[in-house]
Parts: sequence; structure tokens; C-alpha cells
Amino acid sequence: MAAFINSQANAQQKKGILKTVFILLAIVSVLLAGFLHKMLSPRVLSDTELRLNGAIQFEKPRIVRDFQLLDQNNQPFTKENLKGKWSIVFFGFTHCPDICPTTMAKLNQVYKKLDSDVAKQTQVILISLDPARDTPEKLKEYVSFFNPDFVGVTGDFMEIMKFTRDTNIAFKKVVQGDDYTVDHSSNIVLFNPYGDYHGFFKAPHELAKLKLTYTSMVKTFD
Repeated sequence: MAAFINSQANAQQKKGILKTVFILLAIVSVLLAGFLHKMLSPRVLSDTELRLNGAIQFEKPRIVRDFQLLDQNNQPFTKENLKGKWSIVFFGFTHCPDICPTTMAKLNQVYKKLDSDVAKQTQVILISLDPARDTPEKLKEYVSFFNPDFVGVTGDFMEIMKFTRDTNIAFKKVVQGDDYTVDHSSNIVLFNPYGDYHGFFKAPHELAKLKLTYTSMVKTFD
């Protein structure tokens, strides 16, 4: 009888140990899952952290006036084309010797490094500040060199000027002998999926900072 009682006690003890082990394993699994989720989730930055990393996010996005331009396929490009996706917009021109090709190359690198869900929500746009020389055909060749998914936009000079004023982009034509160039702001402008001016990225543009700040703004958007 004593042996039977001892046997039952041992069995109960083993069950208790196994139960404890299972509980501990479950707790460790939950903690590990939480740790991995935190490590793999994009970092959310405060407005102060965004500014320290060269990004400005407006407290209230700014509404821009509608505009009538043309894309690289000679199709109308209006404010409606900024809706439904995040739009990373750079103002430049195809004859630009340094800042423009460098920035477009960086945007291509950032675009390729975005998480797939963020990349699907993103379009990269080059708006020409030199419409006299930048025809749709010229822009198509230019933007496709960096990425075939990129969009090139040109059109009437006054429409472009109106758009630049709404996005605080300064530029001016500078005569150089028989030729000319265009001095312009190097900020990268950001539009949210409602087509509103959401903020901008200041130069110099570093790949890691661009990806970090942009992803943070997308992930925290209501």
C-alpha cells in the first residue's frame, strides 16, 4: 500500500514538474516573440527625432492648389495623381550636372530597400524646373535610367512655378555664356496619400536616414 501511495505521489510530482516546464516555455516563447516583433518592427520616431535626422513632418499637412502638368508619357498629371500613394517628390532638371543625378540615384537605393508593404504605397516623382528643355520624352529617358517605376513630370512653366511656391521650393535660371543652368532647392518633398504636402527631407540626404524617417512617417500616419 505504501509503495502504491509513493508511486502516485511520484506521478503527481512528475506532472507538476512537466506543467511548470510547459508554463515556463510558454512564457519564454511569448517574451521571445515580443522581442523579435520589436526588433523587426520599424522604429517610430518622435518629431524631434525626425528633425535630428533631417526630416520635417508638419503638425498639420498643407493643402496645395491643383495644377495641370504632363507626365513622361505625355499624359495629364494633376493633384489627383498624388492621391492613393505616398509621393516622394524631387524638383530638378535633366541637364543638372550633380545634385539631381546624385539625389535620384539615392532615391532609387532607398526605394529598393523599403519593406515591400511600404514600397507598394510609394511613388517617386521628378518634377522638372526646366520645362523648355525637359520634354516628356526626355524625362522618360532620364527617370527610367534610375528606375523604370519612377515618374517624370513637366509642363507649363507657370504651372510649375505655382506648384513650387506651394511646396517652398526656390529656383532660378542662371545664364552661363550661351547656355544656362537652374539653381534650385535640394529638399525632397513628401505628399501623403490624400495628396497633401506632408513634410520634407533636408539635404544632405543620407540613405539610412531617408529610409528610417520616411518609413516612420508612413507607419504612423492615420
